[in-house]
Amino acid sequence: MIHTKKRLQICITLLIANLCFIWGNSLLPGHISAALSNWVRYVVGILFPGTAAIPGGSGLLRKLAHFTEFACLGVCLRWLFGMLRSKSWEHWLFPLGTGVVTACIDETIQIFVPDRGPGIRDVCIDSLGVMLGITLLSLIHIFKNKKNHLEDKIV
Repeated sequence: MIHTKKRLQICITLLIANLCFIWGNSLLPGHISAALSNWVRYVVGILFPGTAAIPGGSGLLRKLAHFTEFACLGVCLRWLFGMLRSKSWEHWLFPLGTGVVTACIDETIQIFVPDRGPGIRDVCIDSLGVMLGITLLSLIHIFKNKKNHLEDKIV
């Protein structure tokens, strides 16, 4: 990935914003977090009628939110390490390791928050989200490079 100072600044800013969002939500007490989840569920029910009756309710929504926010983290980490590391295996290993550590920190934070608690299942869901984000950005990068390579051969 092309490393410029501006791209690095944008990447780090997005990464910090994503971490603030993730850990900020983990710092919310259980009753506030539940109220927020119920509000999001209500809005989703308005936007997509019939989804409010999904089995699992807010619990499923919370797991999907975890998965999504960590997929965004995976994209940011893959982008960052893609710019900073030269070996292709480092583009996967470092973002994945950093994402898993972030998930563990996220669950550890919840030990100290009222009405919240850590969960191994959440670490697994978060880690799968990170893997998806890394994979998506890697595939985009591969296809973009192949397209540019093919265009160079045509010209």
